[in-house]
Amino acid sequence: MSKNIKTCQWSSDDTLMIKYHDIEWGVPLHNDRKLFEFLVLDAFQAGLSWRTILHKRVNFKKAFDNFDPVKIAKFSQKDVNRLLKDAGIIRNRLKIQATITNAQAFLDIKKEYKSFDKYIWQFVDHKPIVNKFAKMSQIPAKTAISDKMSVDLKEKGFKFVGSTICYAFMQAAGMVNDHETSCFRYKQV
Repeated sequence: MSKNIKTCQWSSDDTLMIKYHDIEWGVPLHNDRKLFEFLVLDAFQAGLSWRTILHKRVNFKKAFDNFDPVKIAKFSQKDVNRLLKDAGIIRNRLKIQATITNAQAFLDIKKEYKSFDKYIWQFVDHKPIVNKFAKMSQIPAKTAISDKMSVDLKEKGFKFVGSTICYAFMQAAGMVNDHETSCFRYKQV
């Protein structure tokens, strides 16, 4: 990335963070498997930095069968024990168990709505919200929409889906464009 090109402050000087920012973050996402992946990763992020999660993403992908909700929904206590020993991921029993529960709830939503994409994008009327934040300090941690999404997901059986996690998910999945207005990606997404 050229030093003359402006980017969001949070992408820092970390190569993986820059790549994630420049290619994935904020791009409207409609693939159910990828949406589930972001839900899993954002749940594991609770209380941690995104950088920590991003640097373990490949390990998470391997540990959680390429984020296949059908396989994860069938995980047993043996799988939980295996994951608790996996130093490549965040070894938090509650988050691991929540991932299994969330896979089951995710599949239920797919049955009801035909796709998770159709369900989750209804919260933004199926089109991204384009914000106009000039600096990172203006970007909220949560909104009324993420509050509503959180409540609905919890009612459907999801765990680790508080409003802040939901808003981070919305940003990652491109449901909101929170690139800073001076960032080169702002107009691209």
